[in-house]
Amino acid sequence: MILDMRPMLRGEVDRIAIDFPFSPRLPEGVEPDGEARVSGEVTDSAGYMRLTLSAEVPFHGVCARCLDPVNDTFTVELERTVATEGTLTKEQLEENVDEYAVIQNGLLDLDDLIGEEIFLTFPMRVLCSLDCPGLCPKCGKPLKDGACGCPTREIDPRLAILANYEWAKDEDDKS
Repeated sequence: MILDMRPMLRGEVDRIAIDFPFSPRLPEGVEPDGEARVSGEVTDSAGYMRLTLSAEVPFHGVCARCLDPVNDTFTVELERTVATEGTLTKEQLEENVDEYAVIQNGLLDLDDLIGEEIFLTFPMRVLCSLDCPGLCPKCGKPLKDGACGCPTREIDPRLAILANYEWAKDEDDKS
């Protein structure tokens, strides 16, 4: 969405409400589940303009640990100081790239701002829950359903021959 900032720059309004649908780019393996929605506002307080945005992105994917389907909504908040083109030096913009939204020719491009924020803050791996235990590495059973019965103590195959000796069996009985 391209927001026309000229009424605010002329001093006609001190607040512009924002509400629009958005189609974000999501990481591989994650699909949008409906339409994302962006809402917020730009406020002007004695020449100090502030942009506040919130985006809700419904999505579906697969849990990276247990492979169960995941349907969730990702929410991201974005705040920037709004400046007109030419009021900031190139060095100021480069050093504080995440602090400013720049108005060019009286227009503010919100798609680039919110799209980049969603893509950069979206989780690298989708999880069904933060404490998802995943799958058993031996049998593949989901561990959130309970223990699978696989042995938890693994003997190093390079040392397995030692289990054949009598003194090793005595040590095993003690533990």
